Amino acid sequence: MSDDASVLSSGENRVLISTRLLALVIIPFLLGAFIILYMFPGETARLFAWPIKPTMTSMVLASAYLGGAYFFVRVLVERRWNVVKIGFVSVTVFASLLGLATIMHWDVFNHRHITFWIWAALYFMTPFLVFGAYLTNQRVAGSPAPNELRLGSLARWLIGLIGLLALIQGLIMFVAPQLVLPLWPWSLTPLTCRIIGAIFCLGSAGLAVFADPRWSSVTVLLEVEMIMIPLMLIAAVRAVRELRPHGALTWLLGGGFIAILVASVYLWVVMTARERTRSALRQPAQEPSAGLS
Repeated sequence: MSDDASVLSSGENRVLISTRLLALVIIPFLLGAFIILYMFPGETARLFAWPIKPTMTSMVLASAYLGGAYFFVRVLVERRWNVVKIGFVSVTVFASLLGLATIMHWDVFNHRHITFWIWAALYFMTPFLVFGAYLTNQRVAGSPAPNELRLGSLARWLIGLIGLLALIQGLIMFVAPQLVLPLWPWSLTPLTCRIIGAIFCLGSAGLAVFADPRWSSVTVLLEVEMIMIPLMLIAAVRAVRELRPHGALTWLLGGGFIAILVASVYLWVVMTARERTRSALRQPAQEPSAGLS
């Protein structure tokens, strides 16, 4: 990533060419994994790095992959670094956990299948590449303008709290899967519990609103969420026979996802309209904390 070092200057807030190239390389792998895991969830023993059962787990992982593909497409086309920077740290955490889970459950994987070696290469290399891109691009992050539209205190605290809870949930599932397996809405193994835990850790991106409450900095985060959650809910309908209908966590998790989706759509609509109004009225000096309160 040294190709950009000579052009670094403060206040640019731009996405470097090296960061875009990394996104371009990652996108096809995410899309390919989504197609296999979501379209053919019952064929993972034949098509994927290891046999994933039940199909609900396969489709949840696929949902995260499509959300990730969208995120990196935005990295590819976005001019402003602050719009996408939040996702780089959470993707690093996600990829690191999957790499660690691969080592911990090495014997479960199908070492004779090409997809396993693609999987292993990605999760042993991606954490370093993605975090390296983050550190490099931070050198041209710039400073927030005082008149940028910001989230109000209520929205900021809700997003941050959800991010914290997602991180705690994900870490518990990764570190102590035996505590979660009897309660989870569908059957998991220690490996798939850790995989689902890593997906929850993606939600830790929400914690960044405490440091950067600009609306532009969380827009992509919400959009990724609005892709992943509907796909997961559709997966639950497709795999309804695999769910435990009498489990309290089944309804708590499902209801929580629906509530987060509704709140995210509402916030996106309100803040996008507010941003367009500000732009149309050309009032850059408007109160910076004009978000939801």
